[in-house]
Amino acid sequence: MTSLTRTFTAGFLAAALFTMLGIPARGADAGGDGLDQRIEELLGRMTLEEKLGQMTLLTSDWDRTGPSIKPNYLEGIRKGTVGAVFNAYTAAYTRKLQKIAVEESRLGIPLLFGYDVIHGHRTIFPIPLGEAASFDLKAIEGSARIAATEAAAEGLHWTFAPMADIARDARWGRIAEGAGEEVYLASEITRSRVRGFQGTDLSRPDTILACAKHFAAYGAAQAGRDYHTVDLSPMTLHQVYLPPFRAALDAGVATFMTAFNELNGIPCTGSGYLLSDLLRQEWGFTGFVVTDCTSINEMVAHGFARDLRHAGELAIEAGVDMDMQGSVFADHGPGLVADGTIEQAGIDEAVRRVLRLKGQLGLFDDPYRYSDPAREKAVVMSPAHLAAARDLAAKSIVLLRNEGSLLPLSDSGPTLAVVGPLADGRRHMIGSWSGAGDFEKCRTVLESIQDRTAGRVKIVHAPGCDIDSEDRSRFAEALAAAAEAEVVVAVMGESYDMSGEAASRSDIGLPGVQLQLLRELHATGKPVVLVLLSGRPLAIPWAATHVPSILEAWFPGTMGGPAIADVLFGDVNPSGKLPVTFPRAVGQVPIFLAVKNTGRPFHPEKPDEKYVSRYLDVPNDPLFPFGHGLSYTTFTYSPPRLSSEQIGPGDSLRVEFDVTNSGDRAGVEVAQLYLRDLVGSVTRPLLELKRFKRFQIEPGQRHTVRFTLDPEDLAFVHPDLTLRAEPGEFRVLVGPGSGRLEGATFRLVAGDVRRGAYQVFELGPLHR
Repeated sequence: MTSLTRTFTAGFLAAALFTMLGIPARGADAGGDGLDQRIEELLGRMTLEEKLGQMTLLTSDWDRTGPSIKPNYLEGIRKGTVGAVFNAYTAAYTRKLQKIAVEESRLGIPLLFGYDVIHGHRTIFPIPLGEAASFDLKAIEGSARIAATEAAAEGLHWTFAPMADIARDARWGRIAEGAGEEVYLASEITRSRVRGFQGTDLSRPDTILACAKHFAAYGAAQAGRDYHTVDLSPMTLHQVYLPPFRAALDAGVATFMTAFNELNGIPCTGSGYLLSDLLRQEWGFTGFVVTDCTSINEMVAHGFARDLRHAGELAIEAGVDMDMQGSVFADHGPGLVADGTIEQAGIDEAVRRVLRLKGQLGLFDDPYRYSDPAREKAVVMSPAHLAAARDLAAKSIVLLRNEGSLLPLSDSGPTLAVVGPLADGRRHMIGSWSGAGDFEKCRTVLESIQDRTAGRVKIVHAPGCDIDSEDRSRFAEALAAAAEAEVVVAVMGESYDMSGEAASRSDIGLPGVQLQLLRELHATGKPVVLVLLSGRPLAIPWAATHVPSILEAWFPGTMGGPAIADVLFGDVNPSGKLPVTFPRAVGQVPIFLAVKNTGRPFHPEKPDEKYVSRYLDVPNDPLFPFGHGLSYTTFTYSPPRLSSEQIGPGDSLRVEFDVTNSGDRAGVEVAQLYLRDLVGSVTRPLLELKRFKRFQIEPGQRHTVRFTLDPEDLAFVHPDLTLRAEPGEFRVLVGPGSGRLEGATFRLVAGDVRRGAYQVFELGPLHR
């Protein structure tokens, strides 16, 4: 770049550069032919090494979230051989790196900055699994919007979220990062999060690119062990694991990330079927595909690639556009092109995709527009953002059990013992994948209870034990605190790093000696409230039988402590519902809502029947089913009323039912509608979630809920991978959770046989 260009101010640097290159200038909303022309002119000036640089994403030394293979990113930025950087944030730091790219590299192409903005940036919201428990799509979209606003002000253009993986195995640590086990809920939440991150106009400097990950079926890792093999039938892949990714695409997601796992013998990063045939040709995706961290390199360990050169060849041929941290494209791309193994045209197309998104973000016109110290100061952890985080944390809390209406607690009079290893555990409040979050800004559960009671209640505290230790030496102090109190609040669960990436567990009970401490607290005769902090469903059968009140608070985020206090003392009536099934024992895992029947189903009314599908030591049913969640009031459901007992292939079915608040408190309910296809040419799940609605209802009030089921809601994937509905009987079931339902039956009748007996829908993730 010439000295003349360097005289321009930051806002005009890139525009001046393009003028010098003879490329017409465009505004921040550049797109269409104008942007494409700029890109073609730029491509014509780029060396092969510079093109491969646009396909290379390296970490800065600011933060690390994975293996480090080639850390010398600064030299690459100066040479134009690094086009994107992750783990770099703050307005000042990103401006510093961008200045190197724009002013010191030959062509001055701006960098793209990415980061793991997973459940908030500075203001941390509940982990995504916790957010999903709110069943509040508007609030979830709002949390992603706030995260994007904060991240963009600190120079970030791109987040590696949302995780669209269906997860049905609680042993898998990354279950914390997604929306749970049910296809419909996960798809709706994925859409909401994409809209929240990207907004309605990518040229606005408060939006960031979203990334649908991990494509595909990463959540089905064998044995719940991270990075492990996945082996699925094509029908299950298309019916269960692909729809949330299709929902992301339909919402306009800008990028996709490949998965670490192999799928049916092919590592996803080398899968031409996933990345080219399905994603680009069938679904029409036009953004770019980035790998997960070093996943190109890992194809060698998979035994799929001979060496790194071969791995790079396979990744490019499959349809990968950007290599995260592995430096395989940069190191081996020139040789692959030189000997004709890879065509230059394929490289050029990948670079076009990357440059087009940089242009849509407005970076060619003002590469520093995201690195805004004034905006950073104004928006990061603003009072409005903190209030939204507190609201969503409270909505995410699930009341699992409340025998004898022990909750809510009184905020005056009785002495409370606040015990357990997480009661004063500040670091654990924001959980895993909390990125730029600062746990020091959190109030713990203990502090929040003290704040809420403000001296009106005597609080005694003792941790009693560590999270994951066999040391019982401090049990006595916790039992002494319990003896002094009228009610015990035990805050227990996992540490923040027991879930998330590379955090699978074979035992999903309470870690260490926490269960033993809980048993001894119960033996004092004092009523116990158990507050669980966790990143996954926990197997807690003893607690579910003996502890009167249990709250699942997940890892609730920056404002999680105050939100927990809000629920404990009744300032907020809990309304969360489980987005995942809680097992009785790890031996039941995977256990989930959409299970199918067997040819020898177990009948509870015949407990001694032998040759049936059952366990000898635990019941088949879960500890707490999908959709479960109690309130401080009670809700009564009427049976569903259907618009017809019979519909044709093109008809919709209207369903309505009444929900009455039969208690004495106002509350928020999440009414749920499930569907069962009784007989199919392919066996069908016992239950599938199809609709839900969240609403406030006053004591004594009756609310009529109305849903419409469309023909595609009755369809399912067949062996030929078409999506179609079949005539027959269906059950519609409604209720507050999958464990307590009211039902009605209708029939789908065949159409004119000359036109076919059932309707085919061109709307799912299909592969002809």
